Amino acid sequence: MALLTRIAELYQETDEIRRYRLVAADGGALPAGTPGSHIDVQLESGLVRQYSLCNGPGEQGVFEIAVKREPASRGGSAAVHAGFRVGGLVPVSAPRNSFPLQDDADHHLLLAGGIGITPLLSMARHLAAAGKPFHLHYFVRSARDAAFRELLASPTLRGSVTQHHGLDPAETADVLRAVSRVRPSGGHLYVCGPAPFMACATGAAGAWPEGTVHQEWFAAAPSDSDGAATGRPFRVRLARQDVEFEVAPGQSILQALDAHDIFAPRSCEQGFCGTCEVAVLEGEPDHRDTYLSEEERRRGKVMMPCVSRCRGPLLVLDL
Repeated sequence: MALLTRIAELYQETDEIRRYRLVAADGGALPAGTPGSHIDVQLESGLVRQYSLCNGPGEQGVFEIAVKREPASRGGSAAVHAGFRVGGLVPVSAPRNSFPLQDDADHHLLLAGGIGITPLLSMARHLAAAGKPFHLHYFVRSARDAAFRELLASPTLRGSVTQHHGLDPAETADVLRAVSRVRPSGGHLYVCGPAPFMACATGAAGAWPEGTVHQEWFAAAPSDSDGAATGRPFRVRLARQDVEFEVAPGQSILQALDAHDIFAPRSCEQGFCGTCEVAVLEGEPDHRDTYLSEEERRRGKVMMPCVSRCRGPLLVLDL
């Protein structure tokens, strides 16, 4: 982690969501992020988790993140809620952006489900400040569960924000179809939220041209193929080390590397952060990540070994 931050402020947005304002521990300015950026946050346990920046255009030099306490936490959100206190020190990375606003878009349609509001809030704040056309639809279980209520009701945003409270899945699908039925001229669509919401929203926008629908995942995307917990065995050869071994059903490539005492960088281990990306020298990857673009998947020159597998008998990796 390149940056040491201090928790300057903590806000209880909802019963389950807390917003944290991070400043540089040395009193300097943190590097600026662009709308849609996220940072890697290192927890005391050694876990690394990614959180989107909520910053508006007037909040440079600091990082604002919001974290929902998930009932089925894999250790990340639970550790943040239990351990993050004002004055505490937190190592983080510089901002990275795999979910940017498209500069050539004439209109931006933002669809947020639950905690997926975090990157889209930053987008909305920047678009409003720049006077660019957009509309944000925020789907949440109830008004009580809606985060950022004051910001979303502010004069700069409220005319371009519609909140949808307490809709069941069928009602949510109806609204998503209605709002994405007609694509504004030059429009781009941005979606973030739970996997079922993402699938529904992108399905409703199926008629939008390729390259105009953008997604940010907070967990691994559902896959039509066998997951890393199933699938066929295959072999991996590490070109730099002249080592070859089998990856068994129920085992990821990263787990196989660990079993042979070979370290490879990793963070989310769910295929959405890009930390473990590795070059493929031979073989056809079975991509199961949500990080690579469709073009990168077609080329097959890189892959995410935390979740992806092999369509043939052998992969040769640049490790």
